[in-house]
Amino acid sequence: MDISALPYDYTLPEDVKKVALVIIDMQRDFLEPGGFGDALGNDVLRLQAIVPTLQQLLSTFRSMGLMVIHTVECHQPDLSDCPVSKLHRGKGDLKIGDRGPMGRILVKGEPGNGIIPELEPLPNEVVIYKPGKGAFYATPLSDLLQREGITHLLVTGVTTEVCVQTTMREANDRGYECLMVEDCTESYFPEFKQATLDMVRAQGGIVGWTAPAANVIAALQAWMQRPEEKAIAF
Repeated sequence: MDISALPYDYTLPEDVKKVALVIIDMQRDFLEPGGFGDALGNDVLRLQAIVPTLQQLLSTFRSMGLMVIHTVECHQPDLSDCPVSKLHRGKGDLKIGDRGPMGRILVKGEPGNGIIPELEPLPNEVVIYKPGKGAFYATPLSDLLQREGITHLLVTGVTTEVCVQTTMREANDRGYECLMVEDCTESYFPEFKQATLDMVRAQGGIVGWTAPAANVIAALQAWMQRPEEKAIAF
């Protein structure tokens, strides 16, 4: 079963349970006024535009019983896992660890560090807390994917050119077949998003594939409608 994608169709595995949805950093600190993204001078409302489409994709994965992985960029309250170089970079109104309208910026457990209510993880869904941009660095993600037999990752979230792209490149180097869902990822800078999509699928998909959510959902629904004797029971 293929997903119509660029630079060419993305083939789903025979066992669709080997596919996982990765939702990167859809947290209040990046999407709502008063958070880190806002403190850096960005228009956070741009990122909120993908929420309805991402909800549809998430609902499809949940209805099929497929793995969903959420990530949250954050640091320990004592900032012991935050490099000094990261802590002081940017020169915004607020830096990591400072107290803002939603609590301390990018600190685990603070109100602003929570995933937005529209995409709140279910109890059976994985949440990866990551101190870096990529979801594999200093996290249990690699071990989790290997243990669950995951081979294909559909990558979504924010921001396209930073945490989403970093995670996809990390996954590509580890042998995962990765597809970035075009309208389920966003950047504060539209030109950065477009450049990332172009880079990912350049040179015959050197990093992976891209496709709109509608194509992904259509392919997954078609997989579910295969003859019963060919389908895998959930």
